Parts: sequence; C-alpha cells; structure tokens
Amino acid sequence: MQQGPNRDARPPDARQTCLRLGAIGVIVFSSAAAFAYVGGWLDPQRLTPARVVDALEANSGVHAGFRRNHAKGVCVVGHFESSGAARTLSTAAVFASGNTPVVGRLALPGGNPYASDSSVPIRSFALQFTSPNGEQWRTGMNSMPVFPLGTPQAFYDQQLAARPDPKTGKPDPQRMQAFFAAHPESGAFLAWAKTARPSASYATESYYGLNAFYLVDAQGARQPVRWRLAPLDAAAAPAAQPRHDADYLQADLQQRLAQGPLRWRLLVTLGTAGDPTSDATRQWPADRPTVDAGILVITRSASQDEGPCRDVNYDPTVLPRGIAISDDPLLAARSAAYAASYERRTSEGPPQGATASSHSTQPERAQ
Repeated sequence: MQQGPNRDARPPDARQTCLRLGAIGVIVFSSAAAFAYVGGWLDPQRLTPARVVDALEANSGVHAGFRRNHAKGVCVVGHFESSGAARTLSTAAVFASGNTPVVGRLALPGGNPYASDSSVPIRSFALQFTSPNGEQWRTGMNSMPVFPLGTPQAFYDQQLAARPDPKTGKPDPQRMQAFFAAHPESGAFLAWAKTARPSASYATESYYGLNAFYLVDAQGARQPVRWRLAPLDAAAAPAAQPRHDADYLQADLQQRLAQGPLRWRLLVTLGTAGDPTSDATRQWPADRPTVDAGILVITRSASQDEGPCRDVNYDPTVLPRGIAISDDPLLAARSAAYAASYERRTSEGPPQGATASSHSTQPERAQ
C-alpha cells in the first residue's frame, strides 16, 4: 500500500499493534469477505458459508440490507483500454485491442457501513468487465500485497479470535497474539500491517488480486498469473490526518473526478514452475515478468444505493473463456460465501436507518 509523507511516524507498541491487527483481521477480505465450505473439501458440519457470514456479523454487527463485508463504498463507472499485449496469453475478449465497459466499486473493508474511513488502512476495488460477446470478468482486489491466511478454516478461526470483547469493544490482544503465533504463514501480512497507514485517497492506491488464476490461450496452454492495478499520474496521497472527516474518501474521489478521469495500469504477473498458485499468503518473486495489459479508466462515480454496482455480485469465479481459476481453495469458498451474503442481504429490503446524504449510509444489496 502506498504511504503518505508521515511514514516516519513512530511505530505503535505491541499492544496497539495487536489491536490494529485484530481490527484488520475482522474486515480483511478481500479478498477478503468470507471464506467457507464449498465443493466438499471441508466437513459441512464444521464450516458452511452461513457460519462464516454469521461470524462476520458477530464482529461488525448486523446492518440490514448492507454488504456483510465492504459495507461502505461507492460505485464507479468507466472502461478498460486493452493494450493487446495479453492477447497471445488468453482468448478472453477483454484482452483484445479496444475498449470494454467497466462497473466497479471502491470500498472500505468491514461490515460496518458507518465506519470512519481512517479505521483501517485497507481499501478495496471490485470490477466487472462486460465484453461485446456478453461474457463477464469479475474481480476483487485490495490495497494489501498479500493475504494473511491460506485456508477458509483459518480465516474463520481468525474471525472468532478477533471477536470484540464486550467490555472494551475491541479484540483481545492476547487472543490475537496467540492466533497469529499459531499461524506463521501470516508473517508477510503482519510485516505489512505493522507499518500500513490509511491513505486519504482511493485514487492513489495500488490494488492487488491476491489469488492466482490461469490465462488460457487458443491452444489451451495455461499460464499462471496474478494481477494488480497501479495508479497512473497520481502522486501518493498523505496518510489520513485528524482534519479528515469520517467520509473523506468519497469527497476526495469526487474532487479528483471533477478534474478528469482516473487511471490505473492493469499489470499481469506471469508465474513460473514452482510459484505457488494455491497459497495467497505467499508472494511470487519480484523478478517475475509482467505484462502491461492496458489501462483502466474511471470517469464517474455514483451512490451505492442507486448506482450500477448495487446489484453486482463481485464473485471472483465469474470468468470469461480464456481465464480460469487456480487451485487456491479460497476462490471457490469466496464464491459460496458471497452467494450466502447476497441472499441474506437481498431478503432484508432497504437498509435500516440509511440517509441519502452520506455515502456511508447508502443501501447496498450485492456483494
């Protein structure tokens, strides 16, 4: 995640760090929303999509009609300008030269639609590309470069460990310490989290698709990949300061869009033999080749209660021909839990207590 000018601020002590990690743990998603039983690889008596969604609700509260994670957000609209550079790797129409319409959503992770924008250093970006042939590609990315845990069960256990103490309203630091000590695979994420600070803009973040996928070419050859968005012509925003109010991210977004479109490069990293495709906690070596697939252009925003992202389920397994899921167990699990969250949310009707004046209280009916 990009850092602001005050990156040299003194690091928090161990207790504060644990509390921050607990807060991050509750809302991490992204990819990060909810991971659960699917496809029979976990005993359904141990873990189901409903149980994972229940755990998220227990940590963030139940806000009827809102997303169970990434509850606070804003719709964005634009298009993808393909460079054609990825066309030899994939038959997906989105990579052919030309433009593809995009409906996206920028959001603050977590299940509380009233949370302050500075409550967590993670921002998320979900996208739906719709090609002329009708095929869609949906993806959810986050501003952290690595995921803390590699299995649905570990994610669920993290939610239990991060449950707020009724006396303090915050996770128990000792319980969080014990959880992470039992999960050394979270080391790379913890190293990032200790210095991460919430920035004052969505527009200046890099967003990472933390799971591996495959690009499939016309001959059926499968190339393992990971992708990310890198901002264009956007200097790093400062870290959030006390002068920033609870809803500064949308205000900053609107101000920037009033001056012109926002752009990110879509960079596709090519994995090689031995690079893990089933473990989102492990980054690939920095020397892996990268393909500049094109430029994402965002031209306008819209409220999440009436905007085009409202009814989009940003299920990362919705893929066009030419892109395929990997063996990462989090992918199928995310799909199952997103569906459970969507069904629960849409059955509740409009959000309770929402007002039209604040994007933090706009209704959101789709994951």
